[in-house]
Amino acid sequence: MTRVGFVGVGAIGLPMAKHLVTAGFEVVAFDASPARLDEAAAAGMLPAASAGETAKDADAVLVMVATPQQLHEAVLGDGGLAEGITVGTCCVIMSTVGVDGVRAVAEALAERGIGVLDVPVTGGVARAETGTLTLLAGGDLDLLARHTNLLTPMGRIVLCGPAVGDGQAVKLVNQLLCSVHLAAAAEALAFAEALGLDPDTVLEIVKDGAAGSWMLSDRGPRMIAEDPPVRSAVDIFVKDATLVADAARVAGFDAPLLAAAASRFRAAAAAGMGRADDSRVITTYRAAGPGGKTGRAAADAAASSRENDL
Repeated sequence: MTRVGFVGVGAIGLPMAKHLVTAGFEVVAFDASPARLDEAAAAGMLPAASAGETAKDADAVLVMVATPQQLHEAVLGDGGLAEGITVGTCCVIMSTVGVDGVRAVAEALAERGIGVLDVPVTGGVARAETGTLTLLAGGDLDLLARHTNLLTPMGRIVLCGPAVGDGQAVKLVNQLLCSVHLAAAAEALAFAEALGLDPDTVLEIVKDGAAGSWMLSDRGPRMIAEDPPVRSAVDIFVKDATLVADAARVAGFDAPLLAAAASRFRAAAAAGMGRADDSRVITTYRAAGPGGKTGRAAADAAASSRENDL
């Protein structure tokens, strides 16, 4: 395997694709953002005019988009992979899109003789850049074995099950924890501020103890910073928390901690921070200023105003 397509070279997808270039693969990339596509070209990738074009003569195509709707468009929409991919080519879906989303696309591709691997990732931008993502793999084991050399440059493969959708199911569990840990980190650091403590000092004290978490260590410094770079947007957690909540609802499972965390992400998005770094969720815990709502009141108001509240 030498030539691969890569659809979605965003904040996480671009460093993933760069590792494939370093590993010796010829990568043909597509992204809806011209700026991202320019970055991919500068990193040694061949830019494509559409998702379908990335599949031409490719041994495999990887998809790393943000939402189930984007996945559907990238694969089955106009100019999508289904128009260019050929029998025998594997489609590796690495996006977090939920069990139903990945299975719907897999079924459509199976009718065209295309095998699908369900491999969502976790680890964020930081681990994407170092090639140490965790790859949550679901799908045919023989197909996975044939593509191990393609996946390992991006991280560590963890087998979640033999069916497409198994990787997504484990990722939903992962995102429940990530959502709660991220909101808890924001609440704790905002609490430190409310107590008149220096949040930098508190973060340094607690991050490596029993109260520590990966989210606290990774996002904590950005929560304290005034204008952090966007490494993962608030909207991503709005989307992921909604996927988790939908799956929990179908399973008849009550997830109150997830609901509380999701209300914070929604409040941040409602305040115009949807495309800001997800660390900005801390602002929903801070006072809005004289005459304004507190962060909690703003979060509660935003949550109650949504028709599909978690």
